[in-house]
Amino acid sequence: MELRDYITVVRKRWIWIALGLVLGAAAALGASVVATPIYTAQSQVFVSVRTGDTGTDLVQGSSFTQRQVTSYADLVTSPRVLAPVIDQLGLDATPERLARDVTASIPVDTVLITITVSGADAHLAADIANATATSLATQVTELERPQGGTSPVQISTIREATTPVSPSSPDITRNTALGTILGLLLGLGLAVLRHTLDTKIRTVDDVRAVTDRTVLAVVTHDADTPKHPLFVQESPHSPRSEAFRRLRTNLQFLDVEDGVKTLVVTSCVPEEGKSTVAANLALTLADTGASVVLVDADLRRPSVADYLGLEGEVGLTTALIGQAELADVIQPWGDTTLHVLPSGQVPPNPSELAGSAAMRRTLDELASTFDVVVVDAPPLLPVTDAALLARATDGALMVAGANRIDRAQLDEGLATLEAVDARILGLVLNRVETGSAGGYYGYQAYYGPVEATSAKPARREITRRTATHSRRARRAAQTQPAEATAHDDQVGAADEAPAPPAPVAEAHDEPRAETTAERTGPASEAPAEALGRVPHPRSGPPVPVPEHPFDELVHVANGTDATQEKDSPRSWPGGPLR
Repeated sequence: MELRDYITVVRKRWIWIALGLVLGAAAALGASVVATPIYTAQSQVFVSVRTGDTGTDLVQGSSFTQRQVTSYADLVTSPRVLAPVIDQLGLDATPERLARDVTASIPVDTVLITITVSGADAHLAADIANATATSLATQVTELERPQGGTSPVQISTIREATTPVSPSSPDITRNTALGTILGLLLGLGLAVLRHTLDTKIRTVDDVRAVTDRTVLAVVTHDADTPKHPLFVQESPHSPRSEAFRRLRTNLQFLDVEDGVKTLVVTSCVPEEGKSTVAANLALTLADTGASVVLVDADLRRPSVADYLGLEGEVGLTTALIGQAELADVIQPWGDTTLHVLPSGQVPPNPSELAGSAAMRRTLDELASTFDVVVVDAPPLLPVTDAALLARATDGALMVAGANRIDRAQLDEGLATLEAVDARILGLVLNRVETGSAGGYYGYQAYYGPVEATSAKPARREITRRTATHSRRARRAAQTQPAEATAHDDQVGAADEAPAPPAPVAEAHDEPRAETTAERTGPASEAPAEALGRVPHPRSGPPVPVPEHPFDELVHVANGTDATQEKDSPRSWPGGPLR
């Protein structure tokens, strides 16, 4: 780890460091308070030799004393010295036990011996120190006395021990300081360890540690997103909306010559915000005036229709099984250039349907009709749908949820796309904590107010505008012709006949909303033509509606024809559907 990494650890894990510091100081303080106070008393003796008055005698006596003083210091803790002390003071201890509390030291280049006694009783410690000094002088005199003579060595007490006023241990100030330092080191070590073992994706640096793919945008976290998912429309001046405009710009520069026409928005695992990213990206692209279609290809847990307030019962799956024309199930969204293709009903075989030839032809048809096609796909790791869809489009946009996935999952998700030879356009780091997103997100005042305004009235208006469109799509998917034409001549006559008038709403029906055709012009400019599809007559016998709408999904996924409509192909700008 470099110095910058340690600074990052301190900034992110400061709570761990502070916790270690507080715990270390508290532990040291508590241990010092509950510990038994120990008092220390000291006495000091001087060792000398009786010699003559000549210089030679003085030198010899000094040399002798310096050689012998070490031995005298060792004699202090011997039973010969301590036994008389025990007897004198009436101690209930053995010489060996008393020796643990008595120490002797010699200051450098001196003939002094310092006797130190430690104990819980301050008065007793002073008495033991003084008694030990007296006993040492007595025993040395007896040891150094020649037969029938006088001892040349004399030990004199130069400082008697006094009763200590304060305990020598524990030293609360010193112990608390040492505990604080140890706790600080412990907290720092735990923070570094946790940072090393933590593989969650939280910042751009975490993404760069896994892959060299470009992070096209960083979107900050907002707890209000579930209530206001379309923040690009509701809070256009917020930094999060600006992040999607940056994403739009980066996507435009990925391929300057040909551009990106169709892209899949996916993630590694659920709950990373891929559908929210797809919806807001589509809105941002539509703000430029380009015709954009948002396709909900998450055939397992569709959510685009709910986010946009649209009818989702008919949609992609309805068109894939041939129960409705593609143009009839695409719903315009308000007065924008955004169109939405909901998922329709959840099929029993979504993976097979996602990888079918019909799905590829549908995507090609949408690409030829709209400027940009944004496909919301399921997560990569649980299912294979997104990998199949990514290969059929110009590339995949990977959404990485901060604090949601780890590095191994991100690496596995990217490897899944690379395994099918799908192009990875880049990554969007979503739900990043504001403090981790960088200084760019600190300029909220520059972008204006960021409070989200409720979009429910607008979404209700959009729902009313598209209600008639959705009902017509359902009727087109469920009704069949009353009778078949008798022969080819009658079919030709039917081609030249004018279209029948629209059915009159019953009294109990909802008020009829303004349709796309009424907004754009006469009947010749119906939504089918607005999407670029050429109207065509239906020939051949009437097609029965399956008993279950998904009986044909398996046939579509397998490339077979369940209804045997060999004589009535549908004409599309991109070629026949099947």
